[in-house]
Amino acid sequence: MAVTSAKRTFNLKNKKVTVIGVQKSGIALARLVNHLGGRVKISEQSSDAHLPSLFKEWAHERNIPLEFNGHTQKFIEDSELLVLSPGVCFKANPVRWALEKGIPVLGEIEFAFQFCSAPVIAVTGSNGKTTTVTLIRDLLRKAGFKSCLCGNVGSPFSEHVLNPNYDFFVLETSSFQLESLLETNSPWRNSSVSDFYFKGFKPLISIILNISENHLDRHADMEEYSQAKKRIFLNQDKDDHAILNGEDAWMRKISLEIKPRVAFFNTPEDIKINEMSNPNYLAVLEVARILRIDIRLCKEVFAEFKGVEHRLEWVRAIDGVDFINDSKATTAEATRWALNRLDRPIFMICGGRDKHIDFTTLRELVQSKVKKMFVIGEAKEKLRLSFQDIVDLEECENLEEAVFKARKSARKGDCVLLSPMCTSFDMFANFEERGKVFKEIVNKLT
Repeated sequence: MAVTSAKRTFNLKNKKVTVIGVQKSGIALARLVNHLGGRVKISEQSSDAHLPSLFKEWAHERNIPLEFNGHTQKFIEDSELLVLSPGVCFKANPVRWALEKGIPVLGEIEFAFQFCSAPVIAVTGSNGKTTTVTLIRDLLRKAGFKSCLCGNVGSPFSEHVLNPNYDFFVLETSSFQLESLLETNSPWRNSSVSDFYFKGFKPLISIILNISENHLDRHADMEEYSQAKKRIFLNQDKDDHAILNGEDAWMRKISLEIKPRVAFFNTPEDIKINEMSNPNYLAVLEVARILRIDIRLCKEVFAEFKGVEHRLEWVRAIDGVDFINDSKATTAEATRWALNRLDRPIFMICGGRDKHIDFTTLRELVQSKVKKMFVIGEAKEKLRLSFQDIVDLEECENLEEAVFKARKSARKGDCVLLSPMCTSFDMFANFEERGKVFKEIVNKLT
């Protein structure tokens, strides 16, 4: 008679789990580990100045070991599991030290997935992720499902994963979150940490919207960046689904290499027969077909959709000049999308921290659409060299100066567009803060 083994679980009870990075995801991870009975520790590259006071009090009450201003090898090696916040590169020293000692290393979404009991719909791509996941969340709700939107937008997956009330988790996933994903049969499952029964991140539906230059300050080249995106399919099988951009030759090629059932959107057939030819909408339509949701509900959701904050967001008009917040545009391709959708002369504010992308791909479009460009931040010299010969360009010390000068230059019928093409980390905590500050400055103008 066969012996039935007990159900294997990812058991954290009394295990030393070190969280690397204590931004928003790191805080959620620390709370989750503690809730599950693990002995959490936290190691952070910067100081503790940015930590919320409530979290400091929480950590102090529980005697949670913390180290700031850099990672130390001893602190890392005294762990049984390492969990990375998305901002921590898989090539970082803490990861190397852990792997050399045979300590398992997981990324945030992969770690949270160990405790997930609802199907996951995961969306990645260089542009359009937030719009697409928001539409999917709205569609599921209209169809009567309880869904949680989290991941790279809003709040971390690990903050919500134990909530039993959701029918679906809709995750926005970045290359940072995907690059560390492991296969279910990864070697460290055979390590001495036998309580860690690991299941690979396995969405029911995975979507890649597009691939263009992005995050080349973290990834060595476009090949490494693309391969990180491709890992979203790593643990899917024939019972799962992959939705790919049919216009992209690379995606058509990888469709032959992956195991899930593939559906393409943004094909010539889509454009001909569908009045909603926005690629993001077309990807959502494929989700509806897979889940057998009435397409009429999609049309209702699209009609009701007002856009997402910080993405081509109209702020206000002053003397006939529209001010538009596109702070989420952190790539050249995202800015291309914005410029193509504006039909009036543009006074453009851009700059921030460079992600090693090629701004010159927009030269022709900038020359035809932009009346004047105001550049700020660490990338302003690179932006000046990329555009100064084709457009009137002025360097500014900060966002406020750029807004004031754009306000002074623009006339009735023009628009002032913040579309940075860069990250915000040289001047702001994130693109949300940058967009919020832009709106505050604009709303104070007279």
